Amino acid sequence: MKKSEVVHAWSRILAGRSPSLSIEITKECPLRCPGCYAFDAAHLGGMIPLRGLDDYKGEELVRKVLALLDERKPLHVSLVGGDPFVRYHELELLLPQIESRGIHTQVVTSAFHEIPSAWNQFKKLNVVVSVDGLQPEHDARRKPATYERILKNIHDARVTIHCTITSQIADIPGYLDAFLSFWTSQREVTKVWFSLFSPQRGGADREIITAAQRTRIITELQQLRQKYPTLDMPEALLREMATPPRNPSQCIFARTTETVSADLKTWVTPCQFGGDPDCGQCGCYAAMGMAAVGHYRVLGALTAGRIYMASDKFGKTWRAICNALMRKVVFQKTPLPLKVIHP
Repeated sequence: MKKSEVVHAWSRILAGRSPSLSIEITKECPLRCPGCYAFDAAHLGGMIPLRGLDDYKGEELVRKVLALLDERKPLHVSLVGGDPFVRYHELELLLPQIESRGIHTQVVTSAFHEIPSAWNQFKKLNVVVSVDGLQPEHDARRKPATYERILKNIHDARVTIHCTITSQIADIPGYLDAFLSFWTSQREVTKVWFSLFSPQRGGADREIITAAQRTRIITELQQLRQKYPTLDMPEALLREMATPPRNPSQCIFARTTETVSADLKTWVTPCQFGGDPDCGQCGCYAAMGMAAVGHYRVLGALTAGRIYMASDKFGKTWRAICNALMRKVVFQKTPLPLKVIHP
C-alpha cells in the first residue's frame, strides 16, 4: 500500500467511516461447497438464510451497487456472493466504473466462468480464485468448478489462488507443498494465499482444525514461504495465525470492513463471517494480515493498532455527534403544522 493510500485510509477512519466494503452481489451460486460460511444458517444472524433474500440483476444491480459505493466511498471493495460470476455481465459493466472511481476491487470466485484476459488492463483489480486443495479433494467439494474448468477459465488471466486449509487435508504429509508446486507453476497465478477454516462458536464442522494441526500448519507454511516466493504469507501474518484477535472488537479487519448482503441493505455483522464467529479459531487471511499491520511498531512501544483504535474511537464519536447535530438542525427547520381554528 502506498503512503498516500495509508493517509487516505486514516482520514476516513478519523471521519468515522470504514475504508473497506464487502458486497455479496448475488445470493446465487452453482456450487454447494461443504463449510461455506456465506450459506451457513448463522451467516445473517439465523433469521433468514442468504438464499432467502431478494437480490438484483441487470442494470438495477449495477445502479444500486454504484450508488452504494458513492454513498460509502470505500477505498477497497470486495465483490463476493454467492459467486459474483453468476452476474458476469453486470461485472463487465461495474469494473470499469469502479476503477474510474479510484477504488481497489477484489472479485472472489470459484472460476466456473471464464475470467477475461481483457481484465488485465485494470490496475486496481485482483481476481481471487478459491481452490479447496489438490484435484481429488477439490473436485469432490467444488463441482462444477473442477481443476480442469478452472485451468481453462483462467487462461491468459491474472489471478490470486486462495485455499482454505481444513482438517481433512491438514495431516496429509507434503500436501501443501504439492499444492504450491502445482499452482505456482501456472503462469496466470501471481500470488497464493492460505486461510485456516474459521468456524462459528460451538460449530461441529468436519473442517475445523485442531490446535495441534494449527501449530503444525504454521510451521510448515513458514518453511514453504522460503521455497515458493509466490506464497504471499509474510512471517508477521503467520505469527498472528498462532494467536488470532480474541473478539471482533479487537480485530482490525472486522472494524475496518463493512459487509452488506445480496439485498444491499442487510448488513452482515460482526465481520464477513456473520453470526457468532469463534475468533479464537479464526484463520482468515485478511484478518491475520490486518492484525500483523496492527502490531507494527511505529515509534517505541506505540503500534499502528493503538493508533488505529484511538482514531476509530475518535472517528465514530465525531460521526455520532455530527449525525445528532444534523438531526437537531433538520428537526428545528421542520415547519410546525398550522393549527386550524374552526369558527
